[in-house]
Amino acid sequence: MPHEIRAVFDEDTVTVYQAYSPAIALPAIAAQRFVPPFKRDRMTWVKPSFLWMMHRSGWATKEGQEHVLAVRLRRDGFDAAVAGACLSHYVPGVHASREAWARQLRTSPVRVQWDPERSLQLQPLEHRSLQLGLSGEAVHRYVDEWTAGITDVTELAHTVHDLVRAGRLDEARALLPAEAPYQPAG
Repeated sequence: MPHEIRAVFDEDTVTVYQAYSPAIALPAIAAQRFVPPFKRDRMTWVKPSFLWMMHRSGWATKEGQEHVLAVRLRRDGFDAAVAGACLSHYVPGVHASREAWARQLRTSPVRVQWDPERSLQLQPLEHRSLQLGLSGEAVHRYVDEWTAGITDVTELAHTVHDLVRAGRLDEARALLPAEAPYQPAG
């Protein structure tokens, strides 16, 4: 399966998605950055794919994932995270050895995981979509430096889901964020 970063982006930012409970999402929206009760000491996963986030959050209906946030990240921050990331699992041929991968995994605050992209019906597609897991220093930089804005896209998720359930796929597709292939700098 080919790997491809697809995202909404402009000259300055890349949009990623996360889903949270109202207790975390609503203060983040108000502050335009993540504030308590968001926990900086936990790994946080960001996804540039709206439909993958819909798969993960059950269209913003799973417990603890009732609000989907579109987080605009500074491109230099997103690109630095990708450049410094370690694959979340060992891959022969990519890593010199299992031990070398384990050393990199212990020292890198960013994990990369590639999961099948999703269709409007949330079925797996033939290409893989990026997820970035941020921990340690990367979470602090995400919160304090990289986040340029946060928008609640929960209503969009619900509207698209309603259209999909009604079989109105063209209308649903027309509402999706305009993701395009993204190539990080560096």
